[in-house]
Amino acid sequence: MLVEFFAPWCGHCKHLAPVYEQLAEAFSKEKSVVIAKVDADQHKTLGSRFDVHGFPTLKFFPKGKTEPLAYEGGRELDDLMNYVNDKAGTRVRPKKAASNVVDLTTENFDSIALDNSKNVLVEFYAPWCGHCKHLAPDYEKVANAFVGESDVVVAKVDADHYKDLGGRYGVSGFPTIKWFGKDSKESPEGYDGARDVQSFVDFINQKSGTKRKADGRLSEQAGRVSSLDEVAKQFASGDQKTLLSQTESLVKGLTGTDAKNGQFYVKFMSQIQKDKEFVSKETARLDRMLSGSISPAKADEFTIRKNILSAFSA
Repeated sequence: MLVEFFAPWCGHCKHLAPVYEQLAEAFSKEKSVVIAKVDADQHKTLGSRFDVHGFPTLKFFPKGKTEPLAYEGGRELDDLMNYVNDKAGTRVRPKKAASNVVDLTTENFDSIALDNSKNVLVEFYAPWCGHCKHLAPDYEKVANAFVGESDVVVAKVDADHYKDLGGRYGVSGFPTIKWFGKDSKESPEGYDGARDVQSFVDFINQKSGTKRKADGRLSEQAGRVSSLDEVAKQFASGDQKTLLSQTESLVKGLTGTDAKNGQFYVKFMSQIQKDKEFVSKETARLDRMLSGSISPAKADEFTIRKNILSAFSA
């Protein structure tokens, strides 16, 4: 058994937590090994019993023995896994989690990062870089947030291995993050903002015109068209026939996703003419659908419909 003696307030413990969870998952089917932890701040007698003076402290309890061995190795997943395998005589290997971060190489860099139809955020990293390792789980969350956007790519390139790519873009430290926007392929913009998930999401939304939240769901403004919102506000109490005709004319002048979403305004106006309670009833129906188990694509569709409906009750 490998035991982590931790404290809930300990920053190093919080940093270790996702790695320790991966370790536990890797050994979950290995009946001869247990990966465990104990809150030694709450259970101080246990911490004292096993000579714990700082957090986190890791100790390995060999089978059949009562005295643990102090773990003094590295705290990366490979370090911990190799140690447990060595002590327990197992051969467990980590499962590589599915990732939405696109790996770039010299072979595919130009076709992806320089694709004029894509907005691409690229992290230039090195496998040995501590800051890169710390960023990795949050960077994965950023990629997950934009997986539903076909023209947004969150990518990374090992610039220590592919030094030509790092040199090409003036990379002198790790991680270096650059924005290859659709209109800025020749001179990608360096990202100098905070490195938390929300800051990355806000940056990408601003640059690409997307409206994603950190959890990947669409924001409350997604799907809304400002010119049509003005008409929708008047619809309940105005001349509905004239306003519907005006909306149809406005929609004809729209392009892209605005034109597609504009059709919902027209459709909802027709429904409201038939049923004054349509907005409240349809909103409640969409809420029920969104609270259930649906695909990300359906969640986006229903969120856009709900957002547009809210324009009629604003």
